[in-house]
Amino acid sequence: MNPVLTRLQAPLQRLAAHVPAPLLSLHFAAGLELARRLRWLSPPPELDGRSFAINLRDLGLRHAFCCRQGQFRPHWPQAVDLELSASTADFLAMLRGQMDADTLFFQRKLQISGDTELGLIVKNWLDAAERPAWLDKLASCLPA
Repeated sequence: MNPVLTRLQAPLQRLAAHVPAPLLSLHFAAGLELARRLRWLSPPPELDGRSFAINLRDLGLRHAFCCRQGQFRPHWPQAVDLELSASTADFLAMLRGQMDADTLFFQRKLQISGDTELGLIVKNWLDAAERPAWLDKLASCLPA
């Protein structure tokens, strides 16, 4: 793990232990919804009514959200249709475009649980989505 994430690990784990799960998911779902409204992400119809979780294992953070009528919202129940779990560094590597989900999955660094067909739909959707230019600039500034 890089030094920045190492310094953040303990405080974020304490935060995750004391903050209700829906509040942890609120900012993540808001970011996805903002990206949708700015037309950076357009969820396919197959995502409608489905729930998801992104689990940053090393930080102890789990972000649950759902897609309803094409909009992203926090998901209050803990049970989800699809959950992706990996380390923060591995999710950042995917964000940077340095690593793809298939490689991480076959290296056993990315765990997928729940509806595997839905997982393929999400993977194909994200693979086909064009990354905004600012995202590449941001990813290059993030610690490796």
